[in-house]
Amino acid sequence: MIETIIRDRPTRLFLGLSAFFVTNALIAEFIGVKIFSFEKLWGLAPLNFSLLGQENLAFNLTAGVLLWPFVFVMTDIINEYFGKRAVQFLSFLTVGMIAYAFVMFGIGIQLPPADFWPPSMQAQGIPDMNQAFRGIFGQGLWIIIGSIIAFLVGQIIDVTVFQRLKRLTGEKALWLRATGSTLVSQFIDSYVVLFVAFYLGANWSLPLVLAIGTVNYIYKFSCALLLTPVIYGAHVAIDRYLGAEMSEAMRKQAMGVSDGK
Repeated sequence: MIETIIRDRPTRLFLGLSAFFVTNALIAEFIGVKIFSFEKLWGLAPLNFSLLGQENLAFNLTAGVLLWPFVFVMTDIINEYFGKRAVQFLSFLTVGMIAYAFVMFGIGIQLPPADFWPPSMQAQGIPDMNQAFRGIFGQGLWIIIGSIIAFLVGQIIDVTVFQRLKRLTGEKALWLRATGSTLVSQFIDSYVVLFVAFYLGANWSLPLVLAIGTVNYIYKFSCALLLTPVIYGAHVAIDRYLGAEMSEAMRKQAMGVSDGK
């Protein structure tokens, strides 16, 4: 039974895509506590521009943005070959895994440290390893809630826009349904996470939320466009792996499943 499942190419493809999807989402949540300077990454000075009345803005982004574009590429690929229900299943599974991870982090934070551990990295410039552990893994509740809500809302919008565009274009214009759905979903995602985590949870002003959200979306918009060739490359690789006949049958079934047929 297991051998039959493993040898089935569509099943192996779904397992591989699913593993990559969930893993990227989890890693993005974990490393998202770090804020980096996009300008300094390229050896440039921070831009320090103004937007919506907010001054001294720059492209200071969470490290999680490095991975989220790939999550949404996976969303489109899974949607194309396995349908809306598969994406919804994986989205809720991922949220469950993220919530489970943060519960485990919370338990880990509360464990009493061994006496030798807190000062064990002082020579490397970390005065208290226990506090460092708490700071890295102890994200605020509002940030966790905001990221989960934004992820779910973004996924629902992404799959819906993708399916509607595919009904209009058929097998043509892959770039439109893949990149277009990501651009729409990420527009909503960029503001929802900040609104929940910082407007509701940290008393940020609405103009600040909108300004930071716009900066984040500019980055995501650019990534979505740059990753369009990756989507085409992934489709070519998958079609070769599955074979033309099976690939076409799966794409048609994916649309049928999403329509409830």
